[in-house]
Amino acid sequence: MKFIVAAPELLEHLSKVSGAIVSKPVLPILDNFLFDIKSGTLTISTTDLETSMSTSLQVESKDDILVAIPSRLLIDTVKMLNDQPITFTVNEETYGIELGTANGRYKLAGQSGADFPKVPEIESESAFSMPSNVLLRCISKTLFATGNDDLRLNLTGVYVELYNDSLNFVATDANRLVKLTRHDIKPGMEHTFILPKKALNLLKSSLSNDVTPIQIDFNKSNVFFTSNNLKLSCRLIDEKYPDYKAVIPQDNNNIVGINRIDFLETVKRVANFSNKTTHQIRIKITGNELAASAEDIELANEANEKRACEYDGEDIEIGFNSRFLLELLSNVDHDSVKLKLSTPNRAGLLVPAENEADEEVVMLVMPMMLNNY
Repeated sequence: MKFIVAAPELLEHLSKVSGAIVSKPVLPILDNFLFDIKSGTLTISTTDLETSMSTSLQVESKDDILVAIPSRLLIDTVKMLNDQPITFTVNEETYGIELGTANGRYKLAGQSGADFPKVPEIESESAFSMPSNVLLRCISKTLFATGNDDLRLNLTGVYVELYNDSLNFVATDANRLVKLTRHDIKPGMEHTFILPKKALNLLKSSLSNDVTPIQIDFNKSNVFFTSNNLKLSCRLIDEKYPDYKAVIPQDNNNIVGINRIDFLETVKRVANFSNKTTHQIRIKITGNELAASAEDIELANEANEKRACEYDGEDIEIGFNSRFLLELLSNVDHDSVKLKLSTPNRAGLLVPAENEADEEVVMLVMPMMLNNY
């Protein structure tokens, strides 16, 4: 059995789905690409049993072929074959595979495609669609705030809330929280689910920054993303998400307006002198001046810096983990931000001075107890 495909096109499709393969799979065959050819269409699939990806392309073939091919050896070989056609010859009995080019022959051992776990087919109870660039933005602006603690599995993913005329993407690790609302997406239903981090990272690297529609189907246990010839399915995190709305303060009336880049650069410089364990930075606001300071008592390092700001509120001094503050500031697009505070022991809110069209972003960062020095 034979088929012919151009090396650059094959490499592009292999790269799209290779991210679903794990380094130490629970089953050896999961370290393979599944090649399924029907009527001249090659579908390449990968899975780790939790997350699956597939992509399709046209090839020259008179045969229907189903074979599993070692992923690392194949992708490393195709990378080095440059811009030329490759002829794949598959032995129907042994599943041995030969790659032929104008200048060489390369043999590798495949496996029966029938032994490859079945890639989930779309079993939809509900569905909606959204542009690729909007989904990409929702993921990019929230994913960084998810947690890494497997003992709190519900916080390791992004919580999605669907409403008739809007949707929310929410992420938190219990120290910071990001909520992004889109009013231009109208799912037409009310539902919630938690998307796992791996699937979101794969989507982030695969989605195009354009208005290509992404079909999103889901049921109680899985969600399916479909775009053109790329499909991704994943098992949802079967946990209850915390009541995040209860921790977002509604009465933070001390409001600082400041240039985002200036504030970001100040925090970066001052944080470099903070304690390497706590990363604590002290923010003191008096009048129209914001003072940032940090010190590492053991190493006798200390830094202080002041910035002009617009302030409406009472004088306040509050501590934050500088790493969290830097991440939040780095993920705001607007040139100016507002820092909304209440008291030194209550969460602060960071929001852009102006939201993008059809979008609302709220970021929360928990305070740190200040030590007097």
